[in-house]
Order: sequence, then structure tokens, then C-alpha cells
Amino acid sequence: MRGKFAVALLTLATLSACSTPETRLRNGLQSAGLSADTSACMADRMIDKLSLPQLKRLSDLSKISDKKIGEMRVGQFWRQVRALRDPEILAITTRAGLSCAISE
Repeated sequence: MRGKFAVALLTLATLSACSTPETRLRNGLQSAGLSADTSACMADRMIDKLSLPQLKRLSDLSKISDKKIGEMRVGQFWRQVRALRDPEILAITTRAGLSCAISE
């Protein structure tokens, strides 16, 4: 029984380690309150423009949100991005958000 649990735990750890920065960013944006389509669009546009540490900070946005998915307004999301105090993250996220909003 313990062997099966250990194998399952190891499999989950391996799968989570295999997720790409784009996947983590997309999931972080979605967890922060953006729709799945908007999160995917923005992650696709931002992935090559930000460094890995910047992408990590953005993907962690959901951790500073005490709201459930879908309860956050767009303004609250942008306040969280500004709170990161990184002008490059803010500029690239803003451009990606506007581009995705226009293309929808």
C-alpha cells in the first residue's frame, strides 16, 4: 500500500516539475481571476518577453489573492501586477492584456 502511494506521489511530483513556464504562467493568471482564454492568450504573448524570475513572480499572483477564481475584477488583477513593483512586468502584461482584449 505504501509503495503505491509513494509511486503516485513521485508521479505527481514529476508531472508538476515537467510543466513549462508558459503553463505555470497561464495557470497563475487564471488562478488570479482571468478567464482561461485570456490567460492562454496573455501567457503566449508574454512568455518570450519576460525572464524566468519575472514569469515566476507573475505565476505566483494567485497566491496573493484571497479571492476565489472568477470573483476578482480586472482592476484588482492590475493592482496585483502593479504591486510587484516591476515596470517591465507591468508594461508587458498591460500590452498583452490589451492585445488579447482587442483580439477576442
